[in-house]
Amino acid sequence: MVKNFLIILISLILILLLGTVLYYFYIDFFKITNIFAKVGSSLILSFTTIIIIRYMLLLFFSILKIILKSSKNIDYRSISTDEKVTIIVPAFNEEKVIVTSIKSLINQTYPNIEILIVDDGSTDKTFLKAKEFEFENENKSLKVLTKPNGGKAKAINYGILHSTGSLIMVVDADSKLDKNAVLLMTRFFEDEDIAAVAGSVYVSNQTNIWTKLQALEYIEGLNMVRNGQAFLKLVNIIPGPIGMFRKKALFDVGLYDNDTYAEDCDLTLKLISKGYKIDFEPDAIAYTEAPENLLDLIKQRYRWTRGILQAINKHKSLLWNFKINPSATFTMWYMLFESVFWPFMDIWTNLFIIYFAFFSGYSILMFYWWSMFTILDVTGAIYCILVTGEKISLILYAIYYRLFFIQIINIAKILSTFEEWFNIEMSWEKLERKGNL
Repeated sequence: MVKNFLIILISLILILLLGTVLYYFYIDFFKITNIFAKVGSSLILSFTTIIIIRYMLLLFFSILKIILKSSKNIDYRSISTDEKVTIIVPAFNEEKVIVTSIKSLINQTYPNIEILIVDDGSTDKTFLKAKEFEFENENKSLKVLTKPNGGKAKAINYGILHSTGSLIMVVDADSKLDKNAVLLMTRFFEDEDIAAVAGSVYVSNQTNIWTKLQALEYIEGLNMVRNGQAFLKLVNIIPGPIGMFRKKALFDVGLYDNDTYAEDCDLTLKLISKGYKIDFEPDAIAYTEAPENLLDLIKQRYRWTRGILQAINKHKSLLWNFKINPSATFTMWYMLFESVFWPFMDIWTNLFIIYFAFFSGYSILMFYWWSMFTILDVTGAIYCILVTGEKISLILYAIYYRLFFIQIINIAKILSTFEEWFNIEMSWEKLERKGNL
C-alpha cells in the first residue's frame, strides 16, 4: 500500500510539473513573431505533447497493472506445475558466460523443466563447457545439441523441434535468470488467448557510465513500457533474454524466421497478427550483459533498429488493417513512431532549439525542452526504482540521460534507418562477451 501511494503521489507531482512547464511554453510561444520560429515551435509543441501523452498513458497503465497485481497475493505453492517447460538456449561462441547461464537454469524452482542448449556451430569451448552439465532425472533434464552455424532463429527452431514441453522458454546465452522466473511465467498460460509472456531484463554489469545509463534505460524505457503495454495484453517485443511461449502458438505462426535482424520482434508481430495476446511478468527477471563501450553500444542499437524496420516492412500490410486487426495495426504504428518518427523529430528539435537560441536570443526554449524531458526521466526513474528495487543511484544518471545518451542512440537509429532504406548490406556484428554476468 505504501509503494502504491508513493507511485500515485509521484505521478501527481509529475503532472503538476509538466503542466507548469507546458503552460509557460504556451505563454512564450504566443510572444514569438518570427514566422520561421513560429512554425518550428509549433512542430516542437505538437511533438512534445504527443510524447508526454504517450508517456502518461504508459505510466497510467503501468500503475494500474501494479495495483491490480498487488491486490492478488501470489501463493507460489498454488501455481500448477503440470505443464512441462522446455528452456532453449541458442549459443554461438558463448564460453565466457554459458556456465553462469546454465547454473541459473538448473536452479529454477519450477520442477518440470527440460533444458536444451543449442550450440550453433561454435568455434570456442561453448559446447564442451555446456556438455559438462548434462543430466537427466524424473522431472528435470539438460541436453546439449549441436548443429552447423545458421543463426539464432534457426538454432531456436532446432531446439523447438527437439523439445517435449508444451511451453517453450527462450533464453539468451548471456542471460542469468532469477530462480522463480519460470514458475512466475507459467501461470499466465491458464488463459488460452495468451501466446507469450515477456520477462524483465536488468543490466548485470553496471561497471561504467555506459552500462549504468543502459541500466536506467532498461528499467524505464523497456520494463515500464512493457508493464504499461501488458495492461492491454499488447507487449510489442518479447525480449531475447527471457520470453515464454505456448508451443502450439509457435507452430501456428511457423516458428521463428531468419529474414530479419530482430527475430524476436518479427515473431511477436506474427503472434499479434494472428490475434494472440502477449503479457508481461515484471518479477520474472533476466540479468544480461550490456555493451561496455560506446562502439559496441552503437553496433547493438544499429542492429536492433534495422531488425525492427525489417520486421515492420515485412508486416507492412498490418499498418492499414485496422478494421480487421486493430491491435496489430496499433502495435505497428507505435513501433514505427518509436523507431523512425521519434528519433528524427528529437534530433531535429534539438538542432532547431540550439539554432533559434543562438540567433534570436530566445534561449528559454532550450530550458523548457530540457525541463520537460528531464522531469519525465527523473520521475520515471524514481517510479521504476520503487517498483523494481534497482539501485537508487541510477536516479542521478536521469539528469543527463536525455542530454547525450538518448541523442547518441537516436543518431544510431537514424543512420541505420537510412541504410535500411537504401538496402545497404550489413553483417551480424556479434558483441564480444566480457563474462560479467
